[in-house]
Amino acid sequence: MRTTTRRAALFLLAAIILISASSVAFAAQVALTSVGQSPDAMMVMVVLKNMKVETDFDALMKPEDLSGHKVLIAVVGGSSKGLGAAGINQEQERDRALALIDKAKETGARILVMHVGGAGRRGTLSDMFIEAVVPLAERITIVKGGNLDGLFDRIKGENVPVTEVETIRAIEEPLKSDLSDWGVL
Repeated sequence: MRTTTRRAALFLLAAIILISASSVAFAAQVALTSVGQSPDAMMVMVVLKNMKVETDFDALMKPEDLSGHKVLIAVVGGSSKGLGAAGINQEQERDRALALIDKAKETGARILVMHVGGAGRRGTLSDMFIEAVVPLAERITIVKGGNLDGLFDRIKGENVPVTEVETIRAIEEPLKSDLSDWGVL
């Protein structure tokens, strides 16, 4: 009886160690957040999930949540309703996003800014977030109509590529390319 109990305990311990090691080994390399609290980041999460890319998604991600991530994807789109539900104002959201991007740069994570709401997700609120984070991006992906006024082109960093796609579904190809270039895929 003791041998059976000891074997069961050893098996249980081995299983716990294996599960713990697997969790560490398969930690997400991609951090995903919203900048502006629109539901657009959730749509990007669905595309990434369909691509079988594991992400750490948190609409209110804080700098201390970045750990071991190779890429930070910041999906920009302002929503006063989303900000209200999160219990924050636009200045707090902008400051959170800037601190998060600073931390990403500090840790060596690559920064992809996406605007997937098209023309319908532009306006004063979204533009405030766009103007804050786009100049800090390494790459930018926009759904058609989101850059009709050329704002992204005017404020992006020098030599930062801007990829424009027709629909949210079409973000998969540029995502594959970016994540591949950055060693995630």
